[in-house]
Amino acid sequence: MTKSEKVAFVIKTLEELYPETPIPLDHQDPYTLLIAVLLSAQSTDARVNTITPLLIEKANNPYDMLKLSVEQIRDIIKPVGLSPMKSKGIYGLSKIIVEKYNGQVPQSFEALEALPAVGHKTASVVMAQAFNVPAFPVDTHIHRLMYRWGLSTGKNVVQTERDAKRLFPENIWNRLHLQIIFYGREYSPARGWDREKDIITKTIGRAEFRKLP
Repeated sequence: MTKSEKVAFVIKTLEELYPETPIPLDHQDPYTLLIAVLLSAQSTDARVNTITPLLIEKANNPYDMLKLSVEQIRDIIKPVGLSPMKSKGIYGLSKIIVEKYNGQVPQSFEALEALPAVGHKTASVVMAQAFNVPAFPVDTHIHRLMYRWGLSTGKNVVQTERDAKRLFPENIWNRLHLQIIFYGREYSPARGWDREKDIITKTIGRAEFRKLP
């Protein structure tokens, strides 16, 4: 298969498997999505979806968040892990959003990435899912699958994102990155991998992944 044929196969297969692409993190608006994505670092969506509502019940906007202390935020979000860093980030970004952006989440990569505890991936998720701006957030599933499928060298997430944006049409980035995540979780996990179920890797993947034990 040529690389373009591989890309076409991936798009076709994922569209058949996942015609609907719900956003995995529960949220109400751009601000609560930003908070949920920040909380998801090194945690699972399922766990974040149990904790985010507890925080949002007390503060679903940056003004109310500033009424809480960093310690109060940390106590609420402790189950998702990295709570000292995340609580400071949530308080800090809320302060900036209030003081600099009149309480509204900024709608640019540059402004988002300048917020405390917000990296490129978090900014990309918010731009894609809250503001419908084309982006290709690369998580561990996408990084793993782009390598397994022979579509990226897999050296780092920066290179993986660059390769994904080069290979796939921009108008499907926001939908496709979710489809790849869903596929990775269901058919091509890092552990407990059943290669027979992983139809995409079996069909187009690197030779070392196509070989069965």
